[in-house]
Amino acid sequence: MADRPTHVLFLCLGNICRSPLAEGVFRAEVERRGLGAAYVVDSAGTGAWHAGEPPDRRSVAVARKHGVDISAQRARQLAPEDFERFDWIVAMDGDNLRIARQRAGSGARARVARFTSFVPDASVDDVPDPYYGGPEGFDDVYRLLAAGAGPLLDVLEAEAGRGPSR
Repeated sequence: MADRPTHVLFLCLGNICRSPLAEGVFRAEVERRGLGAAYVVDSAGTGAWHAGEPPDRRSVAVARKHGVDISAQRARQLAPEDFERFDWIVAMDGDNLRIARQRAGSGARARVARFTSFVPDASVDDVPDPYYGGPEGFDDVYRLLAAGAGPLLDVLEAEAGRGPSR
């Protein structure tokens, strides 16, 4: 069993749509399984345009619709120390995955992965950015994140020696 909690950071471009929703969905799955003490969960963006802002109202609404409250989150930019603090940085798309890998440096602690690699039978490579669309895009993003949260947690639990705990 791991001595320290597993630290997981979800990453997108501005940290107002996809990654805060991923943080909320994953945190809800962690809590549903009674593993809150075993995880530290956060989100960030590769850009700083929205630093300090709450999540997009449409992300807040879709989360709320599914019993998840992300309204207290605030956007922040990915920081160099995140690569030492977090065990996993999970990117929403290929562009942010590439940026994270470029910024990681050779001695980084964090493993960088693409979220959809944890989604069984994913039909897309990226979690699509719903920012310029309507509410249905946020519903699609929620479904994709919900499909991958459990399998991601299973992988992390197995890695920590606790095994899947469904």
